[in-house]
Amino acid sequence: MQITEAREQLAQQNTTVAQMFIDRVAKTPDREAFRKPTAEGSWQSFTWKESYDQAHALAAGLLALGLKMEERVGIASNTRYDWIVADLSIMLAGGAATTVYPSTGADDVAYILADADVVILFAEDDTQVAKVREKKADLPDIRKIIVFDGEGDGDWVISMDELRKIGHDLLDKTPDAVTERSASIAPDNLATLIYTSGTTGRPKGVELLHSNWTYEGAAIESVGILNVDDVQFLWLPLAHSFGKVLEAAQLQIGFATAVDGRVPKIVDNLPVVAPTFMAGVPRIFEKVYAGAIKNGTASGGLKAKIFNWAFEVGKRESAKRLAGQSSGGIQLAIAEKLVFSKIKAKMGGRIRYFVSGSAALSGTIAEWFDAAGLTILEGYGLTETSAATCIVRPDNVQFGTVGEPLAGTQIGIADDGEILVRGPGVMRGYRNLPEANAEVFEHGDGWFSTGDIGTIDEKGRVKITDRKKDLVKTSGGKYIAPSAIEGKFKVIFGMAQAFIVHANNRNFASALVALDPDAVLVWAGENGMTATWAAGIGPVTDEESAQFKAIADSEAMHTAVDNAVIQLNTELNHWETIKKFEILEAPLSIDTGELTPSLKVKRKVVEDKYRDILDAMYS
Repeated sequence: MQITEAREQLAQQNTTVAQMFIDRVAKTPDREAFRKPTAEGSWQSFTWKESYDQAHALAAGLLALGLKMEERVGIASNTRYDWIVADLSIMLAGGAATTVYPSTGADDVAYILADADVVILFAEDDTQVAKVREKKADLPDIRKIIVFDGEGDGDWVISMDELRKIGHDLLDKTPDAVTERSASIAPDNLATLIYTSGTTGRPKGVELLHSNWTYEGAAIESVGILNVDDVQFLWLPLAHSFGKVLEAAQLQIGFATAVDGRVPKIVDNLPVVAPTFMAGVPRIFEKVYAGAIKNGTASGGLKAKIFNWAFEVGKRESAKRLAGQSSGGIQLAIAEKLVFSKIKAKMGGRIRYFVSGSAALSGTIAEWFDAAGLTILEGYGLTETSAATCIVRPDNVQFGTVGEPLAGTQIGIADDGEILVRGPGVMRGYRNLPEANAEVFEHGDGWFSTGDIGTIDEKGRVKITDRKKDLVKTSGGKYIAPSAIEGKFKVIFGMAQAFIVHANNRNFASALVALDPDAVLVWAGENGMTATWAAGIGPVTDEESAQFKAIADSEAMHTAVDNAVIQLNTELNHWETIKKFEILEAPLSIDTGELTPSLKVKRKVVEDKYRDILDAMYS
C-alpha cells in the first residue's frame, strides 16, 4: 500500500460543537452570524449572541421534554435559518442531530427515524409532519414534533414558540440547566447521525462525533483561505454532510452566512447577498458554464469574438499564474472590463472562491472559471469522513484534482487503486451495521475504504478517477469508467442534465441522455417550440410534460445530441465510444428517486427504470 502523509499534523480538538459555539459567541458576540430571507423579500440579520440566545432557549425546551445525552433528535426540513438554530440547540442540549432530507418519502422517513431511535423531531411544515403521522404506529419512541412553520395540535405537535416557552419555564427554575448539560458533553459523544442517500440500497446511518466536527472546523481554518470577514451564501442541503461541514467551519472561523435553500432563488440571491465565497455541487457550475457560453456566443459576430478572445486571454494568464509566473497586463484588463466583470457581477461581484464538492468537477469547467477570475477550489470527502478530506489550495492548483489532504488526515492508495482515508474526520461507524463496518475498515489500523479509485501526484494532490463499483467491463473484456465519459459529455453538451453510460457485460457502450429543463426552456424558444414551464422548476403539469416529451423526441434535439456524441467520441478510446443513445422523455428528479438530494444520479435506479430502452439498443 502506498501512503501519503498530510503535510502537517493537526492535533485532534479536545472540545465539542457546543463549546465551539459558546466560544464563538464569546469571541465575536456582536458580529453578524446569519441572514435569512423575509416574507417581504428582504434579509434579516442575526448576531452570534442573538443566535445563541435563540438556540439556548430551544435547548432548554429539549431538556424540558426529557432529552438525554446522545438521544437522537431529527430535523426534516429544507435548508433555512431555523434548521441551523435547531441543530445548534441539539448540540447545546447534548443530543445527536439526525438529518432527514425533506424530499424523502414516508417509508424511508419511518425507516430512518426508527433505525436512529429518534425521540424528538423538528419538522419544517405540515407536509413533513404528515409523513410521520402516516407512520406513527411504527414510531412509538417519538415524544414530540416541533414544527417550524405552522401551529401545533395541542398534543403531539408543538410550534417553535411553544418549545421556547417550555424552555424559558425550565430556565426560570434552573437557570444553569443548558450550561451544565453543554459542559458535560465529551468529544467522543455522538453529535450527528446522517443517513446517506446512496445511489443504491437502504440508507446507512453514519455516526459522526463532536470530535469529527471540531477537527473539521480547525483543519479548514488551517488551510487559510477563509477569514472572519468572509460572507458565505449557503443553499446546500444541511441534511447532507457538505452543508454540515460548512457549519463547523463557520463556528470555528466566525464568518457570516446568508441561508436560503431555495435552489431557484440562487441566481436572484447572489447579487443581493454579494458573498465572498459559496460552496456548490458540480451540477450548479455546469449550468453556469453552459449558460455563460451560450449567452456569450449565441449571437455570433463581434460579441462572440470578444467573448472567445477574453477567455483565450484568461486561460493564458491563468496558466502563467498557476506556473508561478507573473500575469496581468493590458489584454487581461480589457478582457476583465468587457467580459469577466459582467459574469462576476451576476454573482455579486465579491466572490473570492467557489468550493465544489459531492462529485467530480470537470477540469475543463474549473479552468474556465479560473480564466474568468472565479477560482473553484475543488474538495473531496464522503459523509463517512465528515465531508471534507482534501481541498485544492490556491497555491497548488491542478485542474482535475481535489487537492491535498487536510492537515492531520492521511490518504492511502490500496493495491487495487482504491483511496483509503485515516484521521480525526473518519466516522465512528455505521449505525447497527457491523458487517458494513467490517467491510469499510477491512484494511485495519483505522483506514477507511472510500470506494473511490484514484491516484496521488508528486505534489500530494489527489485525483479521483472513478467509483470502484461504477467501473464496468464490456463483454470484450475492456474496462470503462463511466463517470469520466459522462463528465466530458456535459462539458460538450450544455443541455445535459445527466449522461448515463451503460456498458457492463455489453458488446459496446450506450448512453441515456437526460435533458436539463432550464436549458431546454431556452433552447425551445430559440427553435420555435412551445415550452411553458417555469425556470428553476421544470415541467409540472401534464401539458408541460407533454411539451418536454415533444421537444426531447424532436429531430432537432436528436441532431443536437448526435453532434455532441460525435464530438465526444473523438476524445475517447475506441472501446469507450458511444455507439447508441436514447434521449429520455422526462428529466431526472429527486422526487422520483433518480437523483440524490445532492443531484447525483442513482445509476442503478435509472438503469432499472429504463431497462427496456437499454435492452432495445442491444437487440
